[in-house]
Amino acid sequence: MRRREFLGALAGAVAASPLAARAESSARMRRIGVLIASAEGDGSSSLGLSGFRKGLEDLGWIEGRDIQYDLRWGRIDLDRIEMLARELVALRPDVLLAHTTPVTAALQRQTKSIPIVFVIVSDPVGSGFVASLPHPGGNITGFINIEASLGGKWAELLKEVSPAVDHAALLFNPKTAPYFSSYAEPFRAAARSLGIEPILSPIQSGDEIESVFGAVTARPNGSLVVAPDVFINLGNNLKLVVSLAERHRIPVVYPYRYMITAGGLISYGIDQIDLYKRAPAYVDRILRGASPAELPVQLPTKFEMVINLKTANALGLTLPATLIGRADEVIE
Repeated sequence: MRRREFLGALAGAVAASPLAARAESSARMRRIGVLIASAEGDGSSSLGLSGFRKGLEDLGWIEGRDIQYDLRWGRIDLDRIEMLARELVALRPDVLLAHTTPVTAALQRQTKSIPIVFVIVSDPVGSGFVASLPHPGGNITGFINIEASLGGKWAELLKEVSPAVDHAALLFNPKTAPYFSSYAEPFRAAARSLGIEPILSPIQSGDEIESVFGAVTARPNGSLVVAPDVFINLGNNLKLVVSLAERHRIPVVYPYRYMITAGGLISYGIDQIDLYKRAPAYVDRILRGASPAELPVQLPTKFEMVINLKTANALGLTLPATLIGRADEVIE
């Protein structure tokens, strides 16, 4: 084959490839606004964001060539999150990635037209983000971080970890977790069936977290469950919960893996990083013309249980071998 014919055939093959098709569709630089509720490096957000970027790159969207990111960190400050939401919307991005319920709510207040894809949101219907999971109906869709049945699972884990437990507080901030009833009811039902008195414990400050621990430990055999709630799950408040659990020597169940690597006892919940890795598929479809109204909200598909045996030993707990055997990861 002559060189010119070879180069022509090669060019035709490249043009027919999926990446070439995507690159052709992205001739205009696209803008993606990202608002993360936490501070940079806090929790699993940085790892999740890396997975999100890698996913878009794998789909042919190269940063600096096809897309640019406008990234903002909320630092678990509702006023700051509101300000950053206004700032990002004013930049008129093609799509917004929202991390957590407070961030999604803040962005929703700023725009009804720019597509929003959320991750780590518990109750998008109850929060007013979508009309229904199969048919979102507006400019918002995304990936749920929890199933209500997990509330019952947390109560069961408490009983396995410490069979003597007879009362347990569910810790949450109603301002940052307005969806708390979606897992509070299964938690209460399961706790009562196991002989555990369920105590709903709303808090809004570190001092109130300490007060809950004081009330729970005022009588023996107390315990706590930490709800999926950005206010408690990150930063100084997470450190406070872990330290109070160690000081009072009581078992606490958490929703996410990174909380156990930070010194917590046991977690059961979704794989947060997986949600970030799934989100690029929706962003890709939106950038190529799909409407969020037609993209069903997706349920979590990967769950994990993590145990910290160092913490168990520090608390004087001997965990059942059957429980340890079921764990996806054991920190020793």
